[in-house]
Amino acid sequence: MIIVTGGTGLLGSHLLFYLLRNPEIKSLRASFRSEEKIEYVKKLFSVLNLENESVDFKKIEWIKADLSNPFDVSTLLQDATHVYHCAARVSFFTSDFSKLLKDNREITALIVNSCIDIPSVRLCYVSSTAAIGSAKNGLTNEHFKWQLTKQTSAYSISKHLAEKEVWRGIEEGLNAVIINPCVILGAGNWNESSLTILKSAAKGMPFYTPGGNAIVDARDVAICMIKLMNSPIKSERFLCTGENIRFFDLFKKIAQRMNKNSPKIKVPYVLARFVAFINENLQYFSSTKKGLTKDTVNSSFKTISYSSEKLVNSINHRFYTLDETIDFSLQNRML
Repeated sequence: MIIVTGGTGLLGSHLLFYLLRNPEIKSLRASFRSEEKIEYVKKLFSVLNLENESVDFKKIEWIKADLSNPFDVSTLLQDATHVYHCAARVSFFTSDFSKLLKDNREITALIVNSCIDIPSVRLCYVSSTAAIGSAKNGLTNEHFKWQLTKQTSAYSISKHLAEKEVWRGIEEGLNAVIINPCVILGAGNWNESSLTILKSAAKGMPFYTPGGNAIVDARDVAICMIKLMNSPIKSERFLCTGENIRFFDLFKKIAQRMNKNSPKIKVPYVLARFVAFINENLQYFSSTKKGLTKDTVNSSFKTISYSSEKLVNSINHRFYTLDETIDFSLQNRML
C-alpha cells in the first residue's frame, strides 16, 4: 500500500497523478484536511493527462486525518509499504513558529516513529532547501551544513528539525530517502503556497528585490520522488532545484507572458524591512496572514544558487526548463 500525506497540496496532488500512471498500482491512500480540495486534485488529473493515459482518480482512498493524532496516523499508515510524506506548513510569520514546529517537526517525528514500527516500509520525506546550508560563492549542494543565524527563518528551523527526525529514524533502521526542493511552481491554486507568486504577478509587480533563488516544476519533484523510491538508494538526501534565476528576471518572464509591465523599481532593504515590521504586527493575531515579513524580506535580498547534479546523476532525470514551467503554471490555474 502506497501512502501520500498532504494529497491535496501542490506537490502531493502532482505526486498522486504520477504514481497512478503506473498501471501496476491498483490503489493508494492519501490524507486530506478539506474535502473541497479533492475536487481540485480531480481537475489537476485532467490537466496533467496530456497523453490521455488511463489514470484512474477513483483508485485513491481518501482519508481525512489529523496527522498530529497518533491514532489517525496509525490508521492512515495501515499496511503501508511506501510512504511519501508531503504534508507540511509553510509560513514566514514569526508568530507561526509554534505551529510550524508542530506541523513540520512533531508530525514528521510521529510519521517516522510509525514507519519504524512497520516492517519493510520505505519513506520519502519532502524536506526543503531551507534545511540545507548555503555556499557563499558558487553552487550550493547537499554537503553544506545548515547553520542557525539571526536571519534564519522560523520555517527553516522547523524544516531542519523535521529532517533531523528522519535522520534519527534512519539511525534506528528506517529505510528512507530525503528530497529537498526549492520554490515549486506548477498547475494549481494561486492562493496557496509558492503559487501566490503568480497571483501577485497577475496584479502587476512594479517592484523587485536584488536576490535570487531556484525554481523547480512540481512535475519534476513528483517524478524524482518516485524514481528515488523505486531505486535502491537510501539514507541520502537530494537537492531538487531546477533553474537558478534572479527574482527580477523571474518576475520579468512572468510579467511578459501575462502582458503586464515588468518590474522597474528596486526596493531599498530598509524600506522593505520597515513595511514587513508593520505588516507582521498588524497581522499578529490574524488567521489569514499575508504580505511581507522580515523572513521573506531577508530571503528576497539574498541570492542562493543550487546544484541538482547529485540527483541527476543518481536517477538520470531531465528537468523541465523554467520557461516550460512558467507557461504550464500560467495556463493551468485552478483558482
